[in-house]
Amino acid sequence: MGKIMMINLDYCYGCGNCVIACKNEHWDNDWSPISAPMPYTGSNWMRLDYVTRGTGSKLKHAYTPTPCQHCDDAPCIKAATGGAICKRPDGIVIIDPVKSVGQKQLVQACPYGAIYWNDALNIPQNCTFCAHLLDYPKLDAGSKTPLCVLQCPTDAITFGDEADMLPKVKANNAEVLHPEFNAKPRVYYMHLPKRFIAGTVYDPNANEDIMGATVTLTEKSSGTTTATTAKQQTTTDRFGDFWFEDLESKKTFDVTISAPGKATKTLTATTDNDVNLGNIAMT
Repeated sequence: MGKIMMINLDYCYGCGNCVIACKNEHWDNDWSPISAPMPYTGSNWMRLDYVTRGTGSKLKHAYTPTPCQHCDDAPCIKAATGGAICKRPDGIVIIDPVKSVGQKQLVQACPYGAIYWNDALNIPQNCTFCAHLLDYPKLDAGSKTPLCVLQCPTDAITFGDEADMLPKVKANNAEVLHPEFNAKPRVYYMHLPKRFIAGTVYDPNANEDIMGATVTLTEKSSGTTTATTAKQQTTTDRFGDFWFEDLESKKTFDVTISAPGKATKTLTATTDNDVNLGNIAMT
């Protein structure tokens, strides 16, 4: 039965427990033939990526735990020679610590940057989903779960068989990282950061923010309001702020703002990046 990992980014606050758990399990521990020891520095098989989005006062922070994606169409397997990488029946990608000696090209072959070079052993290495625990659960008091899952304090990371996990993936609209790589990963993410458009509405004459202004988002290409949900039509809060989130990249939108006694204003924004429209004066 194939294995699936799902990570809920709404629950991840960047504590790093998953990174520490992985390091603790694999540093100086030889789990051959599944994996040789991880080096103490320069390699984190569970990587915690951190991104700051937006500009000025409209900022959001996102943490993305990134292990090997255990792709079903893995580029690393195509780049390996001599059977250095195999894909097990459960979908886990294993880099053989003997056959992979000297194959540094495998580091560059991974588009996710999830293969690491061990200088001391002259081999590439990756997250194994703690396959040694799946195969020999007595190693960890009967656990058949990756250590990153066990040590996550918010239960942001879940793991299991396809039959159990894929319905959850579908129900939660979970996505893979970089689907354009066409690698068919086995790691899914809930609430991957999308683009946002935000701004602050104020009255320059009264020198105060405008609360309760109506802000409507319209996709410029189609000329119609994208939706009638709160995310597509909202009102400014007591600080005059508004946010539209979970927007598609590389789209152009009109942002129309109206408030009692004020002239309606329309601005245009393109979501090549997250957009901060700044302070918007209404008179």
